[in-house]
Amino acid sequence: MKLPKTAHTSRPWRIHEIAPDFTVEDVWLLPTPGGPDDLPAFVRHMTERRDGPGFTGPAGWLFALRWKLGKLFGWDKEDSGLGKRVPTLRDRLPADMRDVERGPDSQALPFTSVYLLGDEWAAELANGTVHGVMHIGWVEGDDGIHRAQMAVLVKPNGWFGKAYMAAILPFRYAIVYPALMRLIGRGWTARRT
Repeated sequence: MKLPKTAHTSRPWRIHEIAPDFTVEDVWLLPTPGGPDDLPAFVRHMTERRDGPGFTGPAGWLFALRWKLGKLFGWDKEDSGLGKRVPTLRDRLPADMRDVERGPDSQALPFTSVYLLGDEWAAELANGTVHGVMHIGWVEGDDGIHRAQMAVLVKPNGWFGKAYMAAILPFRYAIVYPALMRLIGRGWTARRT
């Protein structure tokens, strides 16, 4: 379920002080019912997949097209990534977070973990188009059930990055996010049964 940006910005997440120069692009409540201590299990679930993001159909085709275009135009070259074009957000961690668990890196997508706390996890990627953050907060609903809340934060790489984000927006909402919600929901449910 899509949420207003304030569902992310109104919470006291640590990412606010680490990435204040990033824009909140999207916020979603994920179909991941669980208990108060299930965030580490959800993070492992999100990161352990090794065979690609698992998308099929139109979403899978879009991801395949994106990786091909990235290779063709050099968007994903090593010199456009973390530690090259942009420093990692780990360099921005406040003193009280420098020794916290980093969390696992994604095996299927180019996300590198920044930190893992009891109720939030952040992972980042950088390429020729954006420096992006996937932030997962573990929130308790009015029903007492905890769920993952995903926020996507971005810092576009110049005018091209802004144009790229605008161009992919309809595809994110019409194809990618619905497929992601189904994939996460099925995987989380299967894992818990």
